[in-house]
Amino acid sequence: MQVSRRAYLKAMSAMALSPALGWSAIPQAFAQGSSPALKWGTMAGTSNFSRLVIDYMLAKGIDKANDLRLGKPVLYSNVTTYYNDFTAGNYDIGMGSWDTWASRYLAAVPLQYVCSVTTGSLINIVVQGQGPANIQGLKGKTLAAPQSTGTYRMMRATIKELTGIDIESHMVVQNVDNPSAAMMMVMADRADACLAWEPIISDGIKRAPTLRVLYNAGQEYRRKFGLDLPYFGVAIRKEAIARDPTVVTRLNKAFAQCIEGIVNNIDEAVSIASADSGIPADVLKMAIASKRLEFKYASMQTEEGRRTIRVANEFLVRNGALAKVVDDGFFAA
Repeated sequence: MQVSRRAYLKAMSAMALSPALGWSAIPQAFAQGSSPALKWGTMAGTSNFSRLVIDYMLAKGIDKANDLRLGKPVLYSNVTTYYNDFTAGNYDIGMGSWDTWASRYLAAVPLQYVCSVTTGSLINIVVQGQGPANIQGLKGKTLAAPQSTGTYRMMRATIKELTGIDIESHMVVQNVDNPSAAMMMVMADRADACLAWEPIISDGIKRAPTLRVLYNAGQEYRRKFGLDLPYFGVAIRKEAIARDPTVVTRLNKAFAQCIEGIVNNIDEAVSIASADSGIPADVLKMAIASKRLEFKYASMQTEEGRRTIRVANEFLVRNGALAKVVDDGFFAA
């Protein structure tokens, strides 16, 4: 809703005549629904756990409660196209791996990082039950992986730092468009292992119970650094901030409330998500119960939140996964 300058001044005049009324005297229409509309996008299909966050926020009206005009997101089936469309400015808000947003920022894409919503524990390498017992055992074998994603870079850096192995020289990497395709290649015995993330991992294990997790990036990182490995988070185009400078604070409040709601009401949250996204509720619950799908909110408006990114950023630079450490302009603080 757009409020005219004349109507706004009239309301202010009314308040001046009765200062004791305070801001509550302003008609509710002036306080809500006046923010610019925002476009957002997300991945379609069971590879996308962020649908749980998005669907829960919309179903519970958390966006509206924070004066955010968010409609249904644009759905993408290809990860590369999803990120490229954000780079081209075809939507305002995206959910994706923080290092992908960082690499775009370093390439002069006008964006800022708002908050993290999950940890890297959902990034895993999966093998068949009779497959290798460790990463060393994958030497010379085929790994199916979506190489255009931050997930791939993060896993490659983690394994290199903690084991000294570069997966691109240790294994034969078969590029795929998304983690669902990677999982299918393992299930069809066309690859020895795959890089995937939740809930596609739990979905695959449900379909083929002999599958097992060989390596969990987030768990190994936590053992090494004593910190959570940040993973999925929210980025916003700078043009959207320029249109409404208050949007960052309201987005932070909305996502904080959303993650708190999901964590405290898992049954309700997975039911809401499965109803619209096609992700079975039992798969989502399995992913959360396994501790691989771990929702944690961290705002870039706090020093603690920014520190998680800086430490992870230095880690990725050290292992060649990012060109350099982002400056403070990366953070929507």
